[in-house]
Amino acid sequence: MRVLVVNAGSSTLKLSLLGDGDALLGSRELEAPRGVVPEEELIRAISALGPPDAVGHRIVHGGDRFTAATLISPDVVAALHDLTDLAPLHQPKSLAALEAVERLLPGVAAVACFDTAFHAPMPAPAATYALPASWRERWGLRRYGFHGLSHSYVARRAVELTGSPPLGPRVVSCHLGAGASLCAIRDGKSLDTTMGFTPLDGLVMATRSGSVDPGLLLWLLERERLSEPELAAKLEHESGLKALAGSPDMREVLDAESRGEEGARLAVGTYLHRLRSGIAAMAASLGGLDLLAFTGGVGENAEAIRGRAAQGLEFLGVDIDEVANAAGGDDRELTGEGASVRTFVIRAREDLEIARQVRATIR
Repeated sequence: MRVLVVNAGSSTLKLSLLGDGDALLGSRELEAPRGVVPEEELIRAISALGPPDAVGHRIVHGGDRFTAATLISPDVVAALHDLTDLAPLHQPKSLAALEAVERLLPGVAAVACFDTAFHAPMPAPAATYALPASWRERWGLRRYGFHGLSHSYVARRAVELTGSPPLGPRVVSCHLGAGASLCAIRDGKSLDTTMGFTPLDGLVMATRSGSVDPGLLLWLLERERLSEPELAAKLEHESGLKALAGSPDMREVLDAESRGEEGARLAVGTYLHRLRSGIAAMAASLGGLDLLAFTGGVGENAEAIRGRAAQGLEFLGVDIDEVANAAGGDDRELTGEGASVRTFVIRAREDLEIARQVRATIR
């Protein structure tokens, strides 16, 4: 089965055509300012890749209703539009891509694959906010978690690399990119994660704040009279590494830190503090740690972040071999001599996870 994977990002649209055995038959990355791709370019890209047997769309938010990959129908599309308020930056772009591809491939079965679905079975204590029951029930207030397609793939791939049985290993998956989150995984299931009701929660990110005291936000709204749109824009687009170091790009921040720039030192220190704390918290949710995996743009390419994060996690049994950490290549082990936790770098392949879910759904 040839599966066309459609992944709408903040400014690009990625298309991948995968054949049997997950062979990559072709890929295209199209510029999509404001989440819109000119239809002529999309036609050319899909024609160049060749006809698919099915299409898989990455959808960020499935809410409470969509807890597994789902065949797309008019009713499903309408329900996904209703969830836009929960992910206003991501959902419209995914739906615009979905509708554009559907117009071009009207007779091809399409499946929505959700970043939130992997976390849907999280235990209630991990998913619940200590808020009034009337609020939680009326508005569906819970910790949804995100990056589920990436975390699901990483968990399976890490187990493949170790040769361990699919059930058993306690895995902490570190998806570190422009957006960043951690996930505690046991028996292939999400038990905890750092993102919550929205993708703003958790770790320090490129332009997103991560966790902030809600009292601080109330103070800004009430005392300083910030408007809600202004506050949202600052938290989403003007915080994180960009706020602390002046750049959202970890490569630039690390370069600036090496030159002794104070803002960059603070940014890296804060990033690592939150990262180590988060990994330890995920290990606590698992009752221990067997596998630690880094993925995403920063996780795969920033050896300094991996190495320095590991230096603060010796008490968990983490130790990284410096030579292996500095070497290139996808899907490789970094475990240092004597470490009780095995550490890996794994290339982010949401496309493979989406294709797997598409085939399972259609069959």
